[in-house]
Amino acid sequence: MNTTPLPAETLSDPDTPFAVVDVHKARRNINRLAARADQLGVTLRPHVKTSKSLDVAALLHDGTPCPVTVSTLAEAEAFADGGYTDITYAVGIDPHKLPRVIALLRRGIALRVLLDSREQAQFVADTAREAAIAIPAQIEIDCDGHRGGLKSDAPELTEIGHVLHEAGCLDGVLTHAGESYFAYGAAERRLAAENERGTAVAAAERLRAAGLPVRTVSVGSTPTAHAAEDLTGVTELRAGNYVFFDLVMAGLGVCGVDDLALSVVVTVIGHRPEYGWILTDGGWMAMSRDRGTAAQAEDQGYGLVTDLAGRLIPQLLMSAASQEHGTLTARDGADLPDLPIGTRLRILPNHACATAAQHQGYHVTDSSPNSTAPAPAIEAFWPRVTGW
Repeated sequence: MNTTPLPAETLSDPDTPFAVVDVHKARRNINRLAARADQLGVTLRPHVKTSKSLDVAALLHDGTPCPVTVSTLAEAEAFADGGYTDITYAVGIDPHKLPRVIALLRRGIALRVLLDSREQAQFVADTAREAAIAIPAQIEIDCDGHRGGLKSDAPELTEIGHVLHEAGCLDGVLTHAGESYFAYGAAERRLAAENERGTAVAAAERLRAAGLPVRTVSVGSTPTAHAAEDLTGVTELRAGNYVFFDLVMAGLGVCGVDDLALSVVVTVIGHRPEYGWILTDGGWMAMSRDRGTAAQAEDQGYGLVTDLAGRLIPQLLMSAASQEHGTLTARDGADLPDLPIGTRLRILPNHACATAAQHQGYHVTDSSPNSTAPAPAIEAFWPRVTGW
């Protein structure tokens, strides 16, 4: 048997475009929020929708399954298969999904569902009685006018609570400060975090005042999780984007550009000097169509550009995208760098969740201080779980 080790791949080897995770930066991001949750005295329940990867999730708690949040039942099933038994499905439930919920509960998975109407509460309660198994349910609370949820003072809050409690299904309340993604500045993020906490706690207190048990008070978003200074009355903190971070989070000041753990490797395939363009083989099918920085003080186009070692190329950004082509241009009339056809680059994304969704998995590299290779070695390939 030949035991000679194979030569290590580098970012120069696989066909482009492909996604790369810098495991050093991901671990640093994970440790940062874990320390904050410990300081605030709450359970951290990471949202695994960003990476959809058991390998990435293994970084969260030293390889031991921890409480997680998911955004689809397929994610719940995949992570249950991977040994995760404490799962919150944080998207409003509808009737035809309940058989899959029941199946997971019968496997011993503590799966919570989310709802914000009496109609939903009633079919959850009816299904639980018919199946003779409690379906833990959380009532979604709207803390800032973002998507679904009830206001904490909504008259129907306690009515819904009673419907769930009488079927043995009331678990607690959950809120998400979606508008914190537009909180520009540390003071605004702190206010968003306190509003998120205060709204969730107020809803829980109303339910308790009505004689209803509230076990879980769940809050969280990546901006507020990093801004919260007091989580009194809260039991758990949720966030997902923080593992990879992205240019939107950097633009808000939640992280720095050097904290971004996800990038996409592309290759230069052409030049249009008459237009000031460099063309690559990575379009919106590689990066997504997300233009989340367009509303920020500095628009980063479809992403910032680095060399293979992760060093930013000054003034260069991905300014346009078609399906398979990316267009790089220079800001403010700067000269385009000399990047011959065949040059490989890395693009830092606006929205890590959306960019990750374009790829089947991640080539893994490590930018630890002792790593000095100009084209970092690929240490592993981490697949995303499939079946969404």
